[in-house]
Amino acid sequence: MKTLAPELQAHLDEGTTTLAWCWRITRADGASFGFTDHDRTLSFDGTDFEPESGLTASEVRSGSDLSVDAQDAEGVLTSDRITETDILDGRWDNAEVEVWRVNWAATSQRVLMRRGAIGQIRRGRLAFVAEVRSLAHVLGQTVGRIFQASCDAELGDARCGVDLEDPAFRGVGAVLDLLRDRAFTASGLGGFAPGWFAFGTVEWTSGANAGRKTEVLGHDVTPGVAILTLLEAPVRAIAEGDGFIARAGCDKRIETCAEKFGNVVNFRGFQHIPGQDTILRYASTSGGHEGSVL
Repeated sequence: MKTLAPELQAHLDEGTTTLAWCWRITRADGASFGFTDHDRTLSFDGTDFEPESGLTASEVRSGSDLSVDAQDAEGVLTSDRITETDILDGRWDNAEVEVWRVNWAATSQRVLMRRGAIGQIRRGRLAFVAEVRSLAHVLGQTVGRIFQASCDAELGDARCGVDLEDPAFRGVGAVLDLLRDRAFTASGLGGFAPGWFAFGTVEWTSGANAGRKTEVLGHDVTPGVAILTLLEAPVRAIAEGDGFIARAGCDKRIETCAEKFGNVVNFRGFQHIPGQDTILRYASTSGGHEGSVL
């Protein structure tokens, strides 16, 4: 149960109210935005809550159990602050949200209704609908390590220890020729073995995608020229001459950890864990019960 400030409670008791919804959204890149469904800008706590986005809210859906409470916020795609490209780019994914109920005639009279995060975003031709999930959604996320044969560390993080800035694992190149919307030939990577950058990343340093990273699906080499295939086509089109930094990838197998990175001491998988073949194993007089594949 929320406790309201006396001034706000008195306003609600009057029967005729001047209330509006305000949202403060903080993205993972640190950018903070304020939106309101009122028809003029409201300001408090150092944030200007602007109406230009056309953001409007549905009813708040909540329950007494541990299910994830939700509210939908709808806005137009023509806003200068919320663009279709940024939504497709994932910039708004899991952004932190504060939902306020504010007396627009006196913004000091307000109450924080909920905190949460941006969930599913549905896009139409002219508008988007963003789901605002309550903090209960955190309870549904996996916490702790997963016992599996493959490594669960992120290549290059503190648990892995591999230095991806080492020239052996890092290459600088530029797009030579587009083959498809997510495949291109590149200069500067001809000295690396085929597959070296598969499962790695491409960080764009120039062009429309500058500052963004993309996962690499495949890496082939013709004499002196590399062919990279990205997992997904970037939101902004790739152009000839776009520069990038390619970093090596890992398929999470212990063989790759040993041969490619020499980093078995930091391998975070359980390569001897029994697989499904152990569950399906049948009794036999010929042995073969030590956990190896049949």
